[in-house]
Amino acid sequence: MTKTLMLDGRPVAIEGERNVLELARKAGIEIPTFCYHSELSVYGACRLCLVDIEGRGIVASCSTPPEAGMVVRTNTAEIREMRRITIELLLANHHQGCTTCSKSAACKLLDLARRLGVDKVRFKSAQRADPIDDRNPSLIRDPNKCVLCGDCVRVCSEVQGIGAIDFAHRGAKSCVLPAFGHDLGSVECVFCGQCARVCPTGALVPKPEIEAVWKDLANPKRKVVAQIAPAVRVAVGEAFGLGSGGDETGRIVAALRTMGFAAVFDTSFSADLTVVEEATEFLHRLEKGERLPQFTSCCPAWVRFAEQYYPDLLPNLSSCRSPQQMFGALAREMLPGQLGVDAADLVIVSIMPCTAKKAEKERPEFARDGQPDVDHVLTTQELIRMIETAGIEFKQLQPASLDLPLGFKTGAGVIFGNSGGVSEAVVRYAYEKVTGKTLAQVEFEDLRGEDGLREAVISLGDRSLRLKVVHGLKNARTLAEKVQAVQSDADIIEVMACPGGCIGGAGQPVTFDPSTRRQRTEGLYNVDRRLDLHKSQENPFIRAAYESVLGEVGGHKAHEMLHTGYHSRRRIHDQDVTLNAATAAEKVPVTVCVGTSFFLRGSQELLRDLLGYVNDAKLADRVDIRATFCHERCDRGPTVSIAGRILERCTAEQARATVLAAVEGRLPAEAGGCCGSGCKGCGAHGKGH
Repeated sequence: MTKTLMLDGRPVAIEGERNVLELARKAGIEIPTFCYHSELSVYGACRLCLVDIEGRGIVASCSTPPEAGMVVRTNTAEIREMRRITIELLLANHHQGCTTCSKSAACKLLDLARRLGVDKVRFKSAQRADPIDDRNPSLIRDPNKCVLCGDCVRVCSEVQGIGAIDFAHRGAKSCVLPAFGHDLGSVECVFCGQCARVCPTGALVPKPEIEAVWKDLANPKRKVVAQIAPAVRVAVGEAFGLGSGGDETGRIVAALRTMGFAAVFDTSFSADLTVVEEATEFLHRLEKGERLPQFTSCCPAWVRFAEQYYPDLLPNLSSCRSPQQMFGALAREMLPGQLGVDAADLVIVSIMPCTAKKAEKERPEFARDGQPDVDHVLTTQELIRMIETAGIEFKQLQPASLDLPLGFKTGAGVIFGNSGGVSEAVVRYAYEKVTGKTLAQVEFEDLRGEDGLREAVISLGDRSLRLKVVHGLKNARTLAEKVQAVQSDADIIEVMACPGGCIGGAGQPVTFDPSTRRQRTEGLYNVDRRLDLHKSQENPFIRAAYESVLGEVGGHKAHEMLHTGYHSRRRIHDQDVTLNAATAAEKVPVTVCVGTSFFLRGSQELLRDLLGYVNDAKLADRVDIRATFCHERCDRGPTVSIAGRILERCTAEQARATVLAAVEGRLPAEAGGCCGSGCKGCGAHGKGH
């Protein structure tokens, strides 16, 4: 029998909803929220989603599970007044420069004030003048606009597994800050921008480059060209009443030409190029049985994440540049002659769904003789603002064609914008290369979907290809640790930082509707279906590029222009502090991590206790105790390394017993490699890193 509750006087079936809020939305009642995101944990701080439950009183609907027989009212006079007061208090504590705020068109606070009829603020405004943090290459943080909803904190921790930003201080001094009060560019931010995507106000926004682009467009000596990423075309229409998922490539091209761009190309072309190079690289590794699994390298936030946290896995990353940077390198080589312009006067603008692309273009390896391969990166949001600034009636534009040769693409390049798209495009190439047969069925449903971690086994003739697809860096961390522990049988691992892939990038139009992401995803698959060519190797202009510029696929010239290298960006290296002077020949090495996260979990008290125990037990000449700053297990502290064995969530009693066992030679070897991690000797353990 179906369980029901009464919602505003009508019965509503309970069908697995985790809270009353989601059940109400299913029933067509939009309860206002400020801190609620279905993809994040329930926080319940804003108190806007209040409902009146008979027998219980007024409660937050986001944290109340639905129960059979409940009688729920969502729109009483008392609740409306409480919601208005909450909005007034938020506005009183908020910088109210709405007319000049870049988020004003998508500000949730502004929208809620309008919906709830708040036309005045009766409370004294709390004036603040905190400095704006603009030193991050991808994002701007304005603490004066922060309303402490915690959305950025949770997405950085729960979806990306980084925690670059968190709450600080207490009471009226509460704020959201990067670690130690540093700027956002000096901490472990990977520039993915998901914090800006979920921020309901203008406290976190993508860093704009609009004025720099207008300046170059106004310079008569310069030729400005654009490349359009796949995910942009299915999102830009949302801002002009055209809905989500429609292919607006033609109108985008027409708008850019109206603004003064000399030529407009498609990043899907260089995505096709990436497929050819990356698949060739993979097949070479597969043949030799080395550096597997191969991780994709298209997502700059993932590359940064790997450099920071998993430098030992960098040899496993594909050496291919991202499609954006491949386009830049190839365009610098081909376009000056084609457009009749000096190389120094060619300006390349990327239009991307991604904020991390802004940081990627600044990497020194992507510049030649001081000139970057890509000059500017505009997000989809910035493109929309430029169209509006230019007074262009987007809906009235007649679609225009992309320029050749760098505007021609296959469906394989287009689906790069979806999570799983890179893997699918590589399979379309690898199948024909390995088997020598034509691939008739080009869609691989096992590689598609919304799950954060997906697996597929694809048959390539007489062998099977094992692929894993992951989005969200917290999921990537889980998979990376399995690879480190030699517990993964994957051949290829595709990683994208943003949920859903590029279509869910932080530079896309702001939306709080989960269905929008699904519509964008399906939109790219529809573009693929409509195109005549679906495999990168079928692109005639890719073949021409190799013949005229790049030489052999995977050859020296191609490698020089289209590939790159990576380096460790681990922020702390072997910085140990010796705390006792053990001199015995066979001393037991002990390190206790005292980094910020561990300090908050009691590592200082544990270290003090362990030092006291060693001295009291007269073991000081047998034990070498050091404080370290990075065991890289920040969510599992306190951690202690004793004779190469890492103890997570370690207690004083556990540490004492393990030290004594190590001194007496009673510490048993653990199965699966050193530290019990399953590592077969990566060399990263027991070094006090």
